[in-house]
Amino acid sequence: MAPRIYDCSVDTELMAGMRLARAAIGRGALVVIPTDTVYGIAADAFNAEAVQRLLDAKGRERTSPPPVLIPGIPTLDALAAEVPQAVRDLVAAFWPGGLTVILHAQASLSWDLGETRGTVALRMPRNPVALELLSETGPLAVSSANRTGEPAALDARGAEDMLGDSADVYLDGGKAGADYDDVGERPGDSSSTIVDATDLGEPGGRLRIVRSGVVSREAIRSIVGELLADEAE
Repeated sequence: MAPRIYDCSVDTELMAGMRLARAAIGRGALVVIPTDTVYGIAADAFNAEAVQRLLDAKGRERTSPPPVLIPGIPTLDALAAEVPQAVRDLVAAFWPGGLTVILHAQASLSWDLGETRGTVALRMPRNPVALELLSETGPLAVSSANRTGEPAALDARGAEDMLGDSADVYLDGGKAGADYDDVGERPGDSSSTIVDATDLGEPGGRLRIVRSGVVSREAIRSIVGELLADEAE
């Protein structure tokens, strides 16, 4: 059966779409969900076959592992081996929202997201549909809902045009990215900002921005100060 787009602004479609999305995640299938930045294609983070389906749907290699969306701070502490104070300050300021943080993953986690070198990229999105689904499914491996090299989808129809029946369910939460101004460094792009915090536990370690996005360098520096590495470093 062809995938269907469920309009989450309609109560009956929201209930049906969420039920089917939960079921799809549970059987290792993929779903497309709205976030506050872009639409994402999601899989059970602890199902290696589902994560591989996600990578295949996007045309990505295992060298580009997907980030993991989480429902809140307790899950951050459960998945990360250590959360430096600077990261706690950042997530207090920008979560839920458009900041993704790379940390060392708990060594005991039984998952396979690809070639992560022991790290995990975590974000708590600011979207009620995404957060409701995450609260019921647990952590989801989520990457932007597009084929690699194409612009990220900002609505459910655009995601379906690129991904088709790769996903079993599409949840339509309206236009993504509407809550953010233009990135500035990349106008018109509503992707999350990605920061690498894996060196913060080392002497002299710095936080590095590895992808500019909706949270500006200036906003990050206002929280962590001199711990933010310069662009040239």
